Amino acid sequence: MGADGNPPKRGFASMSEERRREIASKGGKSVPAEKRHFSQNTASASKAGRKGGQNSLGRRKDHQG
Repeated sequence: MGADGNPPKRGFASMSEERRREIASKGGKSVPAEKRHFSQNTASASKAGRKGGQNSLGRRKDHQG
């Protein structure tokens, strides 16, 4: 614990906002567009999105009381 009773900041929490933005902006840029499956196959992307939506709805219904 730090002097103020809170745990010390580590990882992204310890970085400046500018540095976090710089790192976050690099996400997905390491793979060329032609290698990204969903950028080439929108039907597959739609199918995956529908499947994920159906699964999340089922979980929400189970947890609602």
